[in-house]
Amino acid sequence: MYPFAYHRPKTLAQAKEMFAAGADATFLSGGHTLLPTMKQRLASPSDLIDLTAIAELRGIAADGKLLKIGAAMTHAEVSASPIVRLAIPVLADLAGSIGDRHVRHRGTIGGSTANNDPAADYPAAVLALGATIITDSRRIAADDFFTGLYATAREPGEIVTAIEFPIPNQACYAKFRSPASRYSIAGVFVARSGASVRLAVTGAGASGVFRPAQFEAALSADFRPEAIAGCKVDPDLLLNDMNGTGEYRAYLIRVLAGRAVAKPGQIQSFK
Repeated sequence: MYPFAYHRPKTLAQAKEMFAAGADATFLSGGHTLLPTMKQRLASPSDLIDLTAIAELRGIAADGKLLKIGAAMTHAEVSASPIVRLAIPVLADLAGSIGDRHVRHRGTIGGSTANNDPAADYPAAVLALGATIITDSRRIAADDFFTGLYATAREPGEIVTAIEFPIPNQACYAKFRSPASRYSIAGVFVARSGASVRLAVTGAGASGVFRPAQFEAALSADFRPEAIAGCKVDPDLLLNDMNGTGEYRAYLIRVLAGRAVAKPGQIQSFK
């Protein structure tokens, strides 16, 4: 790891000032991707700006239509929140299924979403629920936020402050995870609001989280596992690595989507 300066601002304004003053500064919120990358000397920021002490990035609230979660809330806090469990129970269960206890007590919903790891769980929920990512300068729809592997629409120096989730009628998340890393080899989040169904896939896409239109159209017309029996995802658009081929992941997506639809309101994790 190369030398760097560590900062822990108390306000957003301080964080912005520190970022502007750094030669090659970066924000830290959890750090489960950034810190290992720095240890391998694949990244060498001049300044690390830790966002986890900023009160403006914390808090959870719901009004019956929307659930708003501060970006600095940890996975453990989201999982344990009675507000989240009442509004979107499967989101609380998803947070409780991430990694292990150490990861859940350090990682944050804002950090995970902003990092956009192709196998992370939160991006699937954010995209399937049609959430809005709130930053210090604007609001970004989930459909416009995720732009590729580890890439988002966030500008340099822009800070994710909260995520706002519309509360669906039904939602479920099913994932097949690696027993070693606990990352999703494939994960499918399904959300139903009225007659509209949104479905997002994580862990499998070669370009990161995505929405398979064929599945959504079929489930919007008939919300049953049988409705997607003939739906397919092109294996060429999926990851092909030591965890599985594109064909294997395409099969998993259909199976997991069917299991999610069969038991809405629950999280299903397989390994």
